[in-house]
Amino acid sequence: MAKESIKAREVKRRKLFEKYEPIRRKLKEENNWEALQKLPRNSSITRLRNRCKITGRPRGYMRFFGVSRIVFRELASNGLIPGIKKASW
Repeated sequence: MAKESIKAREVKRRKLFEKYEPIRRKLKEENNWEALQKLPRNSSITRLRNRCKITGRPRGYMRFFGVSRIVFRELASNGLIPGIKKASW
C-alpha cells in the first residue's frame, strides 16, 4: 500500500493538470515555448501516474475500474463489482 503522502501528491498533480490544461493547449498551438516553460512542472500530463483509488498502487492498474489488479480480484471475489464473476470451465 502506497504512503498517504504519495497518494496526496498525485491528487495535487491531477488538480494542477486540470487547472493549466487549457492554458497549455493554447500556448502549444501558438508555439510559445518560453511561456510554456514558466508554467509549473507538475501541470504537465507526463507527470501524472495512474494509481489505484484504494491502495495507491501504481502497477497493475486497470483503467476501466480505477483499481489495481489485486484490489479488483478481491472486489470481484466478494461480488462487489456488478457483472463480474470468476471464470471456471
